Amino acid sequence: MTDLDAAALRAAYDAQLRTIDPDVPGVTFEMDGPVHRGYGSPGGGFVVYRDLGGLAGADLDAVIARQRDFFAARGEEVEWKLHAHDEPADLSTRLEAHGFAPQERETIVIGAIAPLAAALPVPPPGVRLREVSERADLDRIARMETEVWGDDRGWLADTLADEIAAHPAVITVVVAEDEQTNEVVSAGWIRFVPGTAFATLWGGSTLAAYRSRGIYRALVAHRARLADANGYTLLQVDASDDSRPILERLGFVAVTTTTPYVYHP
Repeated sequence: MTDLDAAALRAAYDAQLRTIDPDVPGVTFEMDGPVHRGYGSPGGGFVVYRDLGGLAGADLDAVIARQRDFFAARGEEVEWKLHAHDEPADLSTRLEAHGFAPQERETIVIGAIAPLAAALPVPPPGVRLREVSERADLDRIARMETEVWGDDRGWLADTLADEIAAHPAVITVVVAEDEQTNEVVSAGWIRFVPGTAFATLWGGSTLAAYRSRGIYRALVAHRARLADANGYTLLQVDASDDSRPILERLGFVAVTTTTPYVYHP
């Protein structure tokens, strides 16, 4: 896969990243047919699977309905992450018929780590990058995310703190700070997926006044160097329409899209 063939990368993504890690802090997993549901996370529940094993028609409707009813009984929001290449083809229609609403589509992009790690992470003048793990810094990240997205992201600090406490070797959080004000202006984290070729990038939200200055690219390069040092070879991102062009210019390849289908009790 040195030529970054999209089909081969997608197959690797399906085989290595669409598996279930039952050891997520604070989350309980249960299996229901071909799907796993996770509940108890501050950010809401989720339904994940590698594939649906040929499930279709009334049998598929029954599985979807059970997930909806399970989370409705808990009063907990749940996300069913639909990939564009998932089967059957009418899965999206069936999800909507059961009350799941589509959210903004993202693109799965994958890049080779070696060339990304060869680039120095150079933030713009007046901005520094720093790896963090203290709760005070995580709270600052949550406040920045809240400002960017306009909703309360306090749960993010809880989630990151729990992950760092439980598995400090598989997650690293990086902030970009204004050197004069010490304000967190952007942040991203990397998860190293044991037993796979992949590390995954998350976050990357940036305050409006600091966008288009190279901060996002610097955060990618910094985390790519961490992945390279830990022996990983592929980097995966769920890219928004804003970040996808940046990542593609850096050499990432689009392999599929995902659309979160969310049910609100």
